[in-house]
Amino acid sequence: MTQLRISEAARLLGVSDDTVRRMVDSGRLPATKDEAGRLVADGADVAAIAQELAHPAPAGPVTDESARNRMRGLVTRVVKDTVMAQVEMQCGPFRVVSLMSREAVDELGLEVGSVAIASIKATNVIVGVP
Repeated sequence: MTQLRISEAARLLGVSDDTVRRMVDSGRLPATKDEAGRLVADGADVAAIAQELAHPAPAGPVTDESARNRMRGLVTRVVKDTVMAQVEMQCGPFRVVSLMSREAVDELGLEVGSVAIASIKATNVIVGVP
């Protein structure tokens, strides 16, 4: 049985150590102490939480688009120069990064904390393993 330290569980879940401790304190994530006295959680329990967290909020109605893959999320970072902008979003457990014109970012009013919908349309997807 795989035992994960709180910090490792947090990294795998994409949350803070404190969030995992709150999950343990509330009973959402069972944990025990290892032989060194550190708090650990069973890998299967962490995997179950990961699956719960892996379902981003539904995109909601979007009109006049042909893209099939949409994820609703929060804008977490916006970096603009004179012509282009990089917008980062957190859509459930997924980090989505988009490069677009600065004008588009300004017209959409995108800023940190804005709710937005990422529409993803790709002709090529490359998958790797860690």
